[in-house]
Amino acid sequence: MILSGSDTRPPWAEQRVLVTGGAGAIGSNLCRRLLGLGARVIVLDDLSASVPWNLPSHPRLAFVRGDILHRDALEEAFAPDPTVVFHLAALFANQNSVEHPEEDLQVNGLGTLRVFRRCAAAGVRRVVFASSGCSIYGDRPERPLTEDLVSLQLSTPYQVTKMLGELYAQQLRHQVGLPVVVARLFNSFGPWDPPGRYRNVIPNFFWRALHGLPLPITGTGDETRDFTYVDDVVDGLLRCASTPGVEGEAFNLASGQETRIGDLALRINALCGNDAGLVQLPRRDWDTKTTLLASIDKARDRLGYAPTWALQPGLEQCRAWFGEHWDRLARDPRFGAPSTAVHAGTSAAPTA
Repeated sequence: MILSGSDTRPPWAEQRVLVTGGAGAIGSNLCRRLLGLGARVIVLDDLSASVPWNLPSHPRLAFVRGDILHRDALEEAFAPDPTVVFHLAALFANQNSVEHPEEDLQVNGLGTLRVFRRCAAAGVRRVVFASSGCSIYGDRPERPLTEDLVSLQLSTPYQVTKMLGELYAQQLRHQVGLPVVVARLFNSFGPWDPPGRYRNVIPNFFWRALHGLPLPITGTGDETRDFTYVDDVVDGLLRCASTPGVEGEAFNLASGQETRIGDLALRINALCGNDAGLVQLPRRDWDTKTTLLASIDKARDRLGYAPTWALQPGLEQCRAWFGEHWDRLARDPRFGAPSTAVHAGTSAAPTA
């Protein structure tokens, strides 16, 4: 059954669903949607890149604080066994992996393998693996990127290990029949996405703009990305989990629209009333993609995926979320006020 509108509740009511990385930006939005559909949700997250208040308090949500590398944490999360697993947990993302390549390999490689093997042993009916649009496609300039394109021209460990996750998914699909579907995500944004050193460009732009600081552009500002509002991403993930006959397939979950980074920064400054402007920085060595645009034809045709959020209303939702949670963010020592200094190590450059 393809999920849409009123037919979403029957497949999910009372189902036991595990979300690894469920306290993250996409994971927490997914958990809220699943709870609204009547599912019983288990979250496995070590909170290394998220905050506990990202998770809703709900009688049908159980939280296991632990690492996907630790078998005890996996055993707890899988007891009793779930029917569907969304594997979102990862060491995120490109710059983090460049600075910590061995940790990236451990979490995104070995951790993913352990999750997949545990899914196979538990007889999970569907596994959805969150891959990345920047991994399998490398620095290929084609626009739009279709799922049949593959490149080995990778520039960060994160890209390598996300591709590795896809390869493990296919290997276990053939070896033990793992019912896995790969979702290739492109620049998701929306509420419950806090700022941070290795976080996404949009929350970092908002954090600086709301402090009256200039927004750093690494490159010329003409670079483009395919920004996708998180509600559309969640809809695509649910469709990956529930559509019959798509095991072993990969799908781009994106908006199918390009946005210039310079234009994005101007929009956010305008929403925040920030007149500090922009500051241009050198492009980072690993950031080889000047354009990024996904084809969503396959997801539309096979899953019924149809993104409904345009960029501007999505940004307005982000602005409202920052306003609602401003005090909470300001009290968290991991955030605090951003430095007035701008340099490449802390710039809010686009991350795919």
